[in-house]
Amino acid sequence: MTESQKIQAAAEFLRSRLPEAPELALVLGSGLGGLAEQIENAVSIPYRDVPYFPLSTAPGHAGQFVAGRLAGRPVLCMQGRFHYYEGHEMSAIARPVRVFKALGCRALVLTNAAGGVNYDFQVGDFMLITDHINFMGANPLRGENEEAIGPRFCDMSRVYDTGLQEIARQVAAGQGLNLQEGVYLGYMGPSYETPAEIRAFRTLGADAVGMSTVPEAIAAAHCGLPVLAMSLITNMAAGMTGKRLSGEEVIEIANQRGPVFQKLVAEIVAALP
Repeated sequence: MTESQKIQAAAEFLRSRLPEAPELALVLGSGLGGLAEQIENAVSIPYRDVPYFPLSTAPGHAGQFVAGRLAGRPVLCMQGRFHYYEGHEMSAIARPVRVFKALGCRALVLTNAAGGVNYDFQVGDFMLITDHINFMGANPLRGENEEAIGPRFCDMSRVYDTGLQEIARQVAAGQGLNLQEGVYLGYMGPSYETPAEIRAFRTLGADAVGMSTVPEAIAAAHCGLPVLAMSLITNMAAGMTGKRLSGEEVIEIANQRGPVFQKLVAEIVAALP
């Protein structure tokens, strides 16, 4: 079965269960899934029920779609995502993004919990992703290309939509939030980075580091889906503070700052064209 056929099968299954066609798609990262609880008339669909979808095993990920209305807009949320470190193929990580496109979504909002690499950042900051560095050692576009999905060679000059970024800046300013901006470096994981790697990543121009988002953003660029992406800085990266890193700390900070982040994302959704 081709990838296009898998995408269509998943899209048809979801379309039969969605209350209405979604305008926007959201991917909610570690500890940030609480935004889905704000969705009105919500319908939940476990990933295990969707044809050709893997299971999400990452801590803090509910592993389901939630559809309904957020800020008055019909949305489809991923409450948890798939990661390369879980053992999934890159094509499986890209599949939800392509399904969003097949369902008619006009934009994709990606969120994640990330480690701060920029010394000007603090734990609890929000960062608007303006570009990324793919340090995962793999690409979701590897292998046979189907022109029905996107071009063989995909332009990556403007993965993150500048118009959507400006809306995010305006909403953050209206809420009195200091919205940092920077480059996100995608790292395979699941081990955290070493202090030496973080020094190297800072030299390369990274401001934050995490284990997600980049494959999804590449897939979105490939199929022509505009992207807005933001990170919640849940820890400073290895070697920056002398503290040991733990997944529990990431979830704790995400839970603490989650309500503020959720309000920011909800108002951005309301303001999107």
